[in-house]
Amino acid sequence: MDILYEDNHLLAVNKPVGMLSQGDETGDQSVVDWVTEYIRVTYSKPGNVYVGLLHRLDRPAQGVLLLAKTSKAAARVSKMFQQKVPEKTYLIVTERIPQPAEGMLIHHLKKIAGKNIMKAFKKPVHASKEAKLEYQVIQKVGSRALVEVKLHTGRRHQIRAQFGAIGCPIVGDVKYGKTNFQPDKSIALQAASLGIPHPVKKDFFEMRAPFPKGSPWNEFTLR
Repeated sequence: MDILYEDNHLLAVNKPVGMLSQGDETGDQSVVDWVTEYIRVTYSKPGNVYVGLLHRLDRPAQGVLLLAKTSKAAARVSKMFQQKVPEKTYLIVTERIPQPAEGMLIHHLKKIAGKNIMKAFKKPVHASKEAKLEYQVIQKVGSRALVEVKLHTGRRHQIRAQFGAIGCPIVGDVKYGKTNFQPDKSIALQAASLGIPHPVKKDFFEMRAPFPKGSPWNEFTLR
């Protein structure tokens, strides 16, 4: 796993497709597991190693994932996330080209009982939460589009559900639209960048993941 940034307080990685952000009932290795072992071995740390997961990426997605190496940094950055201070940019590849080529999507998302899926409604319904994002089509190839997305809210499966709701599902995301499984079970969604004030140094800095390789990303020339 590529380390994108590290100091005494924070560590950011380029999460690969298929890896959990945090451990679950499957027992599969997670980013938290990997980072914990990396710190233990690299710095010869005895005993428990502190690793704080500050946000999550879905298992089939990839990109920038930020973790804290101290509880103080974790508390400060978690507060920033609650206040929507971080600037997050995503890249997706959609099966259809969104119309118009740029704009704002606003839906109301609600979890479907007993399923790991969110349903998007045009108007508020019981127990729904507003989901808002901006998007811009960066490049078109055939019927597909490379789209840059900036979130205004951070709802579960937000980007996936909202683009599925407008008939432009993310490539590989069979949960949210008509598309085919990718051979590696990935979806074409990358957390491309994350900018945030440093919790100790206070200066604003940005972490960027390299442009993804492989299908369907290699259909586009952005590098």
